Amino acid sequence: MPEVVENKTIFSLLEVTKSIQKTIADRYKSLYWIKAEMNKLNHYKHSGHCYPELVEKKDGKIVAEIRSILWKTDFERINQQFIQLLNEPLRDGITILFQAGVSYDPLYGLSLRIVDIDPTFVLGELEKEKKESIAQLHKEGLFDANKNLPFPMVPKRLAIISVETSKGLSDFFKIIAHNPWGYKIETTLYPALLQGDKSIPSIIRQLAVIAEHLEKYDAVAIIRGGGGEVGLSSYNNYALAKAIAIFPIPILTGIGHSTNETVSEMVAFKNAITPSELADFLIQKFHNFAIPVDQAQERLVFLAQETFGHQRKQLIEFAQIISWNSKQKLSSEQHQIQMLSQRAQLFSRQILKEQKETLKGIERIVNMADPKLLLKKGFSITRINGKAITSQQQVNEGDTIETSYADGILSSKIISKT
Repeated sequence: MPEVVENKTIFSLLEVTKSIQKTIADRYKSLYWIKAEMNKLNHYKHSGHCYPELVEKKDGKIVAEIRSILWKTDFERINQQFIQLLNEPLRDGITILFQAGVSYDPLYGLSLRIVDIDPTFVLGELEKEKKESIAQLHKEGLFDANKNLPFPMVPKRLAIISVETSKGLSDFFKIIAHNPWGYKIETTLYPALLQGDKSIPSIIRQLAVIAEHLEKYDAVAIIRGGGGEVGLSSYNNYALAKAIAIFPIPILTGIGHSTNETVSEMVAFKNAITPSELADFLIQKFHNFAIPVDQAQERLVFLAQETFGHQRKQLIEFAQIISWNSKQKLSSEQHQIQMLSQRAQLFSRQILKEQKETLKGIERIVNMADPKLLLKKGFSITRINGKAITSQQQVNEGDTIETSYADGILSSKIISKT
């Protein structure tokens, strides 16, 4: 009971808080379905209880906040429903539709006791955000901006946004490093958070860093392992999707999940459903370049061998033709030589015969002119000093002359000239 001091009614704190407790209990007798963002789950493993921090935001600012209680048994039941429907547990940073009672405790204050959470509402909220982001990007004409960028023929330099401990990243590196063709891809890791609301500014921040060094990279890859629909909700965020859509070089996504594409994956240049598939995509790009080159090389070798073979065949044919023509020519020339030789022999014999006859005629003429024959016929030759005398002017009286006859020589002395 309150006490009265100097005409003042004074209540103890406990009396006031119990009054508040009774008033709230009388006013809020039912359970209510409430929509709020679960800013932090606050699960205590030693007790199994949760003390979620619930907020409502408007234009990014908190306009209402209250603490809540989720007892262990209720948490285990609700958590199991989330795992079955959403493929991941209840977690921080999601908007939920929950059923709760309003209570007030003199010691712990006002709170909401959560007895149920509708996992299907979470899916609906995610789908709503997804549709709004898609509509806004289409309205701004940005939805296909990254897809329309030219892609390098051989993407050798890759900037990767991921977490070092990500199993998906490990699978990606394993496939790239051990590809049987020995293709080499240069990678640079830009660590970022990949889940929850904090992943949005984290990824956008790393994209901004990469944008300052665009000349170093052919493309950007966002890689993370598997996750449920709730865990991927940040990838439906309009701000993140826009940052990807307007990025000046192609962005590739390799986010492991079996559900529908997120908006970030839709606007990316290429979306692979797993990091391993993304690695295969990049290797295939190398294939698409290398195979035609190998085929062209094989074609060049084949054409060269074919050309050399054709030229070799022609050379052999030319050699055979030359050999045959040479033999024919030699045979013809030999025949001509034989004919000329025979003709020369016949001609020479005829010439020799004619010359022989001519010589014989000359011999007869010469013989007929032989002084000996003339002398035998009664002619004589008179000489003075060894020279034949053909005129009396050649001698003088008293000269000694010689007269040759067929059978001897007479010496005479000139007595007189007439």
